[in-house]
Amino acid sequence: MQQEFTVTELVQSLRSDDANVRTGAWLRAGEVGAPAIAPLAGLMVQGELETSRAAKRGLWKITRTVGAPGVSEPEKKAVVEALVALLADKQGVAVRREVIWMLSEIADGKVSKSIGLFLTDEELREDARCVLERIPGPESLAILRGALDEVPNDFKMNIVQSLRARGVEVPGYPCQKLVPKKS
Repeated sequence: MQQEFTVTELVQSLRSDDANVRTGAWLRAGEVGAPAIAPLAGLMVQGELETSRAAKRGLWKITRTVGAPGVSEPEKKAVVEALVALLADKQGVAVRREVIWMLSEIADGKVSKSIGLFLTDEELREDARCVLERIPGPESLAILRGALDEVPNDFKMNIVQSLRARGVEVPGYPCQKLVPKKS
């Protein structure tokens, strides 16, 4: 029987100079779950390169563990809440980008508003748009529809594309592939 893996052990192992120890640690990150989210995000930013990579892999391991069939809803909800908290926590762009994509794997429409805030952020707007396109439900669709009036002109066609991908006709914005070109 395997001993319980703690957040402290996970963080210490990820900081190891031994690649095998780091790999073993991030592979077990799913056992730790939501309590490890914030410390791993911190390691992504503060750690040296290999530690940072291992921490990112650990975050993805936690995300995919709770996204697997048969995982209890409270476990999944705790991870989603911890990830959303990172979005509001002024993390660096790299961490927020990863978190946005992690949420696309496990979140429902309730987090759409948190992700939609990034549609006006020049560095993260494309990621936010793609993730909202992936999240099913009326909440994410409403955020995309509302964004069409709020985003800068250079980004409107991206939002239009996402709306079309979700099955919404957008009058006044012709599909550029269908506009005839002079030969």
